[in-house]
Amino acid sequence: MDLKRAGNQTVVFANPPVILSSYSVVGPKEGQGPLGKTFSKVWKDQLGGAKSWEVAESLMLQEAMQGAIDQAGIPKDHIDYMLAGDLLNQIISSNFAARQMTLPFIGLYGACSTMALGLAVGSMLIDGGFAKHILVGVSSHHDTAERQFRAPTEQGTQRAMSAQWTVTGAGSVLLGRSGEGPRITSATIGRVVDFAETDVNNMGSAMAPAVADTILNHFHDLQRQAVDYDLIASGDLGAIGLALATEVLKQSGIDMGTTFTDCGVMVFDASQDVHSGASGCGCSSVVFAGNIMSRLKLGELKRVMLVGSGALHSSTSALQGESIPGIGHAVVIEARKE
Repeated sequence: MDLKRAGNQTVVFANPPVILSSYSVVGPKEGQGPLGKTFSKVWKDQLGGAKSWEVAESLMLQEAMQGAIDQAGIPKDHIDYMLAGDLLNQIISSNFAARQMTLPFIGLYGACSTMALGLAVGSMLIDGGFAKHILVGVSSHHDTAERQFRAPTEQGTQRAMSAQWTVTGAGSVLLGRSGEGPRITSATIGRVVDFAETDVNNMGSAMAPAVADTILNHFHDLQRQAVDYDLIASGDLGAIGLALATEVLKQSGIDMGTTFTDCGVMVFDASQDVHSGASGCGCSSVVFAGNIMSRLKLGELKRVMLVGSGALHSSTSALQGESIPGIGHAVVIEARKE
């Protein structure tokens, strides 16, 4: 019964799940960035009429998931499971969204790797015959993340140049056992890698070794190279982490060429004062649900690897001087062949 495994860490799906729809909702800063036109909806402000940033994040996640359902035209009662996660303590954004969605709920936490993790787990459930339709949703919010992990925005604390800007956004996809759309053909589940980075303002460096490790194992397991992909997007190392991951891979004999980029680099441009780029669960989820899915559907991309990257620390562990463990999960998405 080990036929779906390839190598040490990769699963190759016998019946690749189909991405039936995708929907992305972002805040105003994200909407002003270079990918602004690829998002399904841009909020006018950070609150969206909610009483707090935390409530706003949960509402944004609900909106993205409902958007994916509506776009696919699948009756809600045909969805077997809702998989969702976020950055907040006890994944409250997802929990409260699940309270409103009233679907069987599996909560996930992989920090900023949660979108790739959700796609991997959802695909395993469908390919394993445990579900026909699965809704995956992931969110983050700049102000909720600042309040929990760093300092309240009201303090106006100066940000380090290595710091990244948490994306205010939620992305969702609906997976199906059959139908029209790009397919998820394999998934590589990452290992926790810790190179003893303790600077919470430099999470890209903390996550880069884990991303490099997952890419190395993925290539080894499937006997592939970077040139076998039209796009390899990590999410979200930012500029510093992307450069470090590229160097680690180079030292391991892997030339990533021009196909390797990072969702945290793609969301904003230099004029938006985000320093090292973007971060947050919502970063890779909105880039994937928006820009990458659009390019797959247009035929611009044929095979994509999304490598979600997560910094597995908490505000408590950071204050106690603990290092920041990193994780990277990868999924491969392929456009359906004509």
